[in-house]
Amino acid sequence: MPNDRFDAIDRRILEQLQRAGRMTNLELAEKVGVSPTPCLRRVRQLESDGVIKGYVAQLDRERAGLGLTVFIAVRLTSHSDSAIKAFRRAVSGLAEVTACYATSGEHDFLLHVLMPDLAEYRRFVLDRLTKLPEVRDINSSFVIDTVKEDAPIPLDHLK
Repeated sequence: MPNDRFDAIDRRILEQLQRAGRMTNLELAEKVGVSPTPCLRRVRQLESDGVIKGYVAQLDRERAGLGLTVFIAVRLTSHSDSAIKAFRRAVSGLAEVTACYATSGEHDFLLHVLMPDLAEYRRFVLDRLTKLPEVRDINSSFVIDTVKEDAPIPLDHLK
């Protein structure tokens, strides 16, 4: 959906749903200042257009037993289409990898990985990650403190 198709109401709907996706349509309508029927119609349109991709529960990583967060920069042996496709396919099957970004610069991909502990990380790297197709080398950075995460995406550019 192009930016010019968003109006102030759409923006308020998106902002509110990013804060509390489980609110009822009635609560949402009240917060954005429209009646429930047009509010629901707009939400369904935003979903249909793919602006709203889905609804999820945000879990506390530590309480879920995943106290170690690691960013792993990966460099491939080759930049051929087949090498990149093979790596993408393989990394997509790793549950520990919560996000994978193709990047420019020194490394080819940046992985966001959640682990219970350092021992499990070591097993993951040695037994799985380094055995993925086309992996040349990896460089890991361990998170020592989380300053900000799971923030709503900024929508100020839609004004």
